[in-house]
Amino acid sequence: MPRPEKIRLGDLLITQGLLTDEQLQLALAEQKRSGRKLGRVFVESGYVTEESIAKALAKQLNAPFIDLKTFNPKPKLIKLLPEAQARRNRAIVLDEDNELLIIGFADPTDLTAYDEVTRIVRREIFLAVVMESQLMGLIDRVYTRTEEIHGLAKELTADMADVPSDFGNVLGLTAGAEDAPVVKLLNTVFEEALKTRASDIHIEPQEKNLVIRFRIDGVLHIQTEADSKIATALVLRLKLISGLDISEKRLPQDGRFNIKLRNSNVDVRISSMPTQYGESVVMRLLNQSTGILGLDRMRIPPHILERLRHNIHRPSGMVLVTGPTGSGKTTTLYAALSELNTPEKKVITVEDPVEYRLPGINQVQVHDKIDLTFDRVLRSALRQDPDIILVGEMRDQITAEIGMRASMTGHMVLSTLHTNDALTTPIRLLDMGVPRYMVALSLQLVLAQRLVRVICENCSETYLPPPHEHEWLRYELGDHVDAHVYKKGRGCSHCNNTGYLGRQGVYEFLEMTNALVESLNHGDPSQFMRLGREQMASNTLRRDAVNLVLAGRTSAEEAMRVSSQLDE
Repeated sequence: MPRPEKIRLGDLLITQGLLTDEQLQLALAEQKRSGRKLGRVFVESGYVTEESIAKALAKQLNAPFIDLKTFNPKPKLIKLLPEAQARRNRAIVLDEDNELLIIGFADPTDLTAYDEVTRIVRREIFLAVVMESQLMGLIDRVYTRTEEIHGLAKELTADMADVPSDFGNVLGLTAGAEDAPVVKLLNTVFEEALKTRASDIHIEPQEKNLVIRFRIDGVLHIQTEADSKIATALVLRLKLISGLDISEKRLPQDGRFNIKLRNSNVDVRISSMPTQYGESVVMRLLNQSTGILGLDRMRIPPHILERLRHNIHRPSGMVLVTGPTGSGKTTTLYAALSELNTPEKKVITVEDPVEYRLPGINQVQVHDKIDLTFDRVLRSALRQDPDIILVGEMRDQITAEIGMRASMTGHMVLSTLHTNDALTTPIRLLDMGVPRYMVALSLQLVLAQRLVRVICENCSETYLPPPHEHEWLRYELGDHVDAHVYKKGRGCSHCNNTGYLGRQGVYEFLEMTNALVESLNHGDPSQFMRLGREQMASNTLRRDAVNLVLAGRTSAEEAMRVSSQLDE
């Protein structure tokens, strides 16, 4: 394909009827003022869409427009163009036809980029037009840094063997710390974790090697394996930046630190634990740049959202969100808190640790080592004249009793509890030793939740459920099981070949009606359970998961996996 000619984008869009002369003049003035690219000004001003610009350029150049949303890349071909050059020139290798390389450009009018890519790949180029937003997303996904991480781990191993006397240089304690092997390795690991949407990083020393794993959408994936010799350096560096005691290797420690990656501020919660072959470290990543979701964006079923809103807007009472670790309880509570947080309300949170920072509220982190415990902070918080109190977790009888007394004396209390479902939560509070009357009078609503993986839209396809999935669905759907279409993800580059991309909550709730309060007060658990089951009927976690299957949002296999946790 011949080298493209220079195109005046504004004139092209006017010629094709996508832009007016007045809009062009306004955009040119804004470009001169801000220095942004003209195409970006068009899109951000709402004059024309990014897709329309790409298709207009493709039409003018007689080149194909390729929608990368449905494109399945070939990693070996893509890496013919190194990542740095792909980002700089906003180009990516899509396919090949004999000696011809098909390369997608976000800006095919950039002749400098075209010439540089041609020089790097040393092949004849067939130009295609792609959207920049899709291109950058694809680059983030396909240019994994596994090989770079593995290479840096080898470099660190060699440095530790060569300079045992200068351990400070290896750990980045001397000048030029950013060039220290362990610093480069950790920075690369953090960047890759952020790029792959990992929620946790696990660094686990084994007998013969060190394993680094990422938890993505609730499932652990091995990122790399390295020589076990570097485990000590990694753990020491992490302890240093999180303010932990580097001399203490026999006891577990917890801490936190903040890092900035790709213009994102990430809070990292770190936990170290001594194991047979060294200290295991787990880091929870909390990306503060993504912000806190509102309740409207949580995809909570409308009938549950209506009852949740009704109860959290009461002047007093207690609302509990329950589920296992990692089920999104804190995210739900903060979504509720962001809705309640107004200038007329005083809000205090008592947490361990403070996971999200929300302007306008008073957040307190407990610290057991200095006797700043949940119950002590909670007692003090009540003297601060709050309207709303968030307690990170009802850990024990004392904390639960103080929280419930607060809810009975004019405060709205939000908290979490580790229970399997909504119905058994009041019984769990009684088992903790909380007085029966206190549970009955203070508890307003229990919201139980889990997270299910969502099918990747880019590789979603219909399928016939195998016998075990079919029978599981029949339990919920009866004879209507064959009347529905079921979907699953085939696996593609967008979802790292897992078939899933992202997660969504499934919910159930128990509202403390007069009948439930009365049965609880009379100490009749069997009647309480019967009434609770009647109230919840088909509005259970299991049924909500099935509803997502019917909507094509998740697979029967994933719904079964999550529902199996309810039977444990």
